[in-house]
Amino acid sequence: MKPSPKQLPLGPLMIDIAGTELTELDRERLTHPAVGGIILFARNYQCPEQLAGLCAEIHALRTPTLPIGIDHEGGRVQRCREGFTRLPAMRSLGEVWDTDPAKAREMARAIGYVLASELRLYGVDLSFTPVLDLDWGRSSVVGTRAFHSDPEVVTVLAGELITGLRQAGMIACGKHFPGHGWVEADSHVAIPVDERGLEQLATDMLPYRRLQLDAIMPAHISYPKIDEKSAGFSNYWIDILRNDIKFDGVVFSDDLSMEGASVAGDVLARATAAYRAGCDMLLVCNSPDAVGDLLQRWQEPLDPMRSARVERLLPKVQAPSTETLQQDPLYQAGLAAAKELTALA
Repeated sequence: MKPSPKQLPLGPLMIDIAGTELTELDRERLTHPAVGGIILFARNYQCPEQLAGLCAEIHALRTPTLPIGIDHEGGRVQRCREGFTRLPAMRSLGEVWDTDPAKAREMARAIGYVLASELRLYGVDLSFTPVLDLDWGRSSVVGTRAFHSDPEVVTVLAGELITGLRQAGMIACGKHFPGHGWVEADSHVAIPVDERGLEQLATDMLPYRRLQLDAIMPAHISYPKIDEKSAGFSNYWIDILRNDIKFDGVVFSDDLSMEGASVAGDVLARATAAYRAGCDMLLVCNSPDAVGDLLQRWQEPLDPMRSARVERLLPKVQAPSTETLQQDPLYQAGLAAAKELTALA
C-alpha cells in the first residue's frame, strides 16, 4: 500500500537529486517543509518511460504536488534528448525572422508547443524558458540561446513561443532579468559586472515589460551604476519587477551554487539574501552537501503569499496524450519546424 502524500504548503527551496530514481535521502529532503520544487538535469534522464516513473513518484510525495522544472530551451540547453524531439537554438528563429517574419512566428509557436507537450507527457511541469536576453554578440554563455539582437523581435518570437507553451498547459519563465546579453563573463564560473546605466538597460528590459510571464529569473550579475548587489539579491531590482513592471508571478533565483552567487557568502547567506530581496523560489543545484546544510539551518518563516504564487506554476489542464499529439496539427508543425531548423544548424 502506497503511503499517502504529505499535506504541506510549498516552501521556497527548489533542489535537485543525483540519479534517475529517488533514494530515501531524496524522499526525506523533498518532503522537508522548506522545499517547494525540484529541478531535473540530464543525469536524471535515461528514457521517456524512466522520466515518467520518476515524475510520478515525485508528484505522489506531497499535496500540493511539487513543481518539477527543467532547463529545456533547445539548442545546447536541452536536458532530455533520446526519445525527445531535438529542439533548435532560439537564434535560428531569429534568423528566419530576418527573411520571413510570419514563418518565424508560426515556427516559434509550434516549437513552444512541442517543447511543452513532450515534457508534460512524461510529467515535467515547467521549463525555464524563454531566454529573453538580447544577442549583443558579447556573451558566449547566452550566444545562440538568444532569439535576436532586436528587443522587439525577441518580444514577438518569445511571445509566440509562450503561446505554444500555454497551449500545452505550461507556464513561461523569462530569464535572465534585467539582461545577461551584454556581459562577457559567464555567471556559472565568474562574477559578471555590467557597467551600463538604467537608461541603457531599458533596451534589455523591454521584453519583460511587454510579455505576460508567469515566472522570471534574475541574473547573477551586478549593475553597480544602479545597485551594488547582483540582481537576484537586490531589493532594488525585484522592486522594479513588482512595482514598476507590475509583475505578480514567481521570482526564481538563479542557481545559488553558481560562482556568480558567491558574492553573498555561504549557501545559507545566499539563500537568505535572495529570499529577503524578494525571490519566491531559490534554486540550489549540483551541490548535495549545500542542500543538506541549507535544510538544517534554514529558519526563514514560510510566506503563504509566496507559497500560493509557487503553486500557480502547476499545470491547470491535463497533459496531452501520445495519441492526441500524433493527430495534432500544431504538434506536427512543430516537429517539421524543429527538423528544418536543426538541419540548418
